[in-house]
Amino acid sequence: MTESISGIPETEMPGDATPQGTPAHNGAAPGADATEAPGRPRIGDTRPAPPPRPVLRPVVGGATAEGQVTPVAADESSISEGPDEGGTKRSRTRRRGGHSSRGRSVGRYSMCVHVQPGATQIAMLEGRSLVEHYVARGSDETTQIDGNIYWGRVQNVLPGMEAAFIDIGIPKNAVLYRGDVRYDRDDVEGGSKEQPRIEDVLRPGQTILCQVTKNPIGAKGARLTQEVSLPGRFAVLVPNSDTFGISKRLGDNERRRLRRIIDDVKPAGHGLIVRTAAEGASAEELSRDVTSLLAQWRAIEVEAARSDQPRLLYGEPDLAVRLLREELNNEYRSVTIDNLELYEQVRSYVASVSPELAERVEFYDTGVEPLPLFERYHVHEQLHKALDRKVWLPSGGSLIIERTEALTVIDVNTGKNVGKTNLEETVYRNNLEAAEEVARQLRLRDIGGIIVIDFIDMEIRENRDKVAAALRNALARDKTRTQVGDISELGLVEMTRKRISEGLIESLSHVCEICNGRGIVLDAAAL
Repeated sequence: MTESISGIPETEMPGDATPQGTPAHNGAAPGADATEAPGRPRIGDTRPAPPPRPVLRPVVGGATAEGQVTPVAADESSISEGPDEGGTKRSRTRRRGGHSSRGRSVGRYSMCVHVQPGATQIAMLEGRSLVEHYVARGSDETTQIDGNIYWGRVQNVLPGMEAAFIDIGIPKNAVLYRGDVRYDRDDVEGGSKEQPRIEDVLRPGQTILCQVTKNPIGAKGARLTQEVSLPGRFAVLVPNSDTFGISKRLGDNERRRLRRIIDDVKPAGHGLIVRTAAEGASAEELSRDVTSLLAQWRAIEVEAARSDQPRLLYGEPDLAVRLLREELNNEYRSVTIDNLELYEQVRSYVASVSPELAERVEFYDTGVEPLPLFERYHVHEQLHKALDRKVWLPSGGSLIIERTEALTVIDVNTGKNVGKTNLEETVYRNNLEAAEEVARQLRLRDIGGIIVIDFIDMEIRENRDKVAAALRNALARDKTRTQVGDISELGLVEMTRKRISEGLIESLSHVCEICNGRGIVLDAAAL
């Protein structure tokens, strides 16, 4: 799910569903069985792991003559009170965040970090299902630079493209579009204008402070902005700006509470955006976060004043730390890392920003464990499936995903799904499954740009609207911004997904030297 305030993405994970306890079994024999829990999900299933089966425990003070027992859900803690009129202690329950397992808080999500020579892979799991995958390589100081702040020099300005190419100290120049340029109207050549042209604001040889908003992809250079921002755990500092905002995903009461706090901690001369993660944060925590961001900004200003040479002023931390800063909350049950050095770095960071979550960072000792980390959590198997062009749906239908330079096409097929009632109902149910799986595959494969989905034709307009709504609801869990159109009469959906970095296939492969990526080998003799 993505919420953007001044172009700064926010991340929020969906809340966990809390299982409800079943009524007490009156008149049943002791040890009577409870309602059967739903089946465990299969590998690749998009559903979260089912809630733990309710545990039957005798009423505090002993069972009644009829052998009455009371089920206590695994995510509730019993609080004993004084004895009632019958001499039996009453018990009530208090809900707490996430499930619990032997006293440990457990959420829906988990993260596995696998460190290899020259690369670090990070897998995000929802239940047992792999939903996102990232690869950080040793050469990422020139490719994975999203969020870095640079001192750049304008190389040339292209009025016809309303863009300027900026040297930021890496081999390929970055691009700065007119809409991302900050300027003082008094400094604009030719007098003040409502929308000055880019050549009136920037000149070749001029040095500027800029931040990367999009990694270089293929032949395209990185995209820049002069609206610099420094993200923290609870807030985002926007230096030299009057920007102010609070995440819209927070409730009205929480927004009012945070506004009162921010009025006291907001630094003079700088903007501030409060993130969704600030829900429930105290004034002391917010103040500490803002103070840390101000110290970072002062260090950047000092570094910028040292020289006019294009160079890096501030680099984002390791990918694992960056993802934890953006996403780690009570919904995460564990962060498992198989490298001791990275484990200590991550645990130290989490302990400093969220001490209550530090115990969830775990070290996976490959010298003791019989299986590699990705094998232990079935990530390796799901990665292989994610690299295939064909994806099977639970009912027997399938998706065919074809990627091209211009766009990505996803074809929905019924495959082995023959249905039970009529064709329209079969197609409708198949398309509903496909909508959920398409959203998951877009996240997992990190597919960006223009996407066209070819759903199976549905005659009833209401069914088309329901499938489109299901697709939008599934995409709401994606932190990357998407725009989705309605299903056309031909069953096509046109949508876009913001492309920030290369996709899963590109990060785990290289272009074939024989066919040059075309997928075919030409017959030289025939030519």
